[in-house]
Amino acid sequence: MNKIEHIGIAVKNIENSNELFSKLLGAPSYKTETVESEGVKTSFFKVGSNKIELLEATNADSPIAKFIDKKGEGIHHIAFDVENIEEEVKRLTGEGFVVLNEIAKKGADNKLVVFLHPKSTNGVLIELCQEIILKE
Repeated sequence: MNKIEHIGIAVKNIENSNELFSKLLGAPSYKTETVESEGVKTSFFKVGSNKIELLEATNADSPIAKFIDKKGEGIHHIAFDVENIEEEVKRLTGEGFVVLNEIAKKGADNKLVVFLHPKSTNGVLIELCQEIILKE
């Protein structure tokens, strides 16, 4: 793993949270995006070389909606940047970690993503992220 890619925070209202985090961080969100497959609207902030991702559910069946219903707003996941997501999944499953989606899927911010089950990571949802390289 290369670095922490971002920290994901589940929020009820992304517009209100954008205002709050803009004040907190002294800068506006630099990108918003909806990921239909996950039922989520995202907003990204830069903090030095790090990123914060706010996540709002777009439907009641979304993992974010279920998370907020169960735990309330707060830190949802920590994402790590990886060079080769398939190799990292093989390595981690070999080490005994439980993978929620063994095949990487398209996530927000031009990334392929795989999640590790919190039961195998001391209660923390871990996201692996690999930049999608666009071929010209």
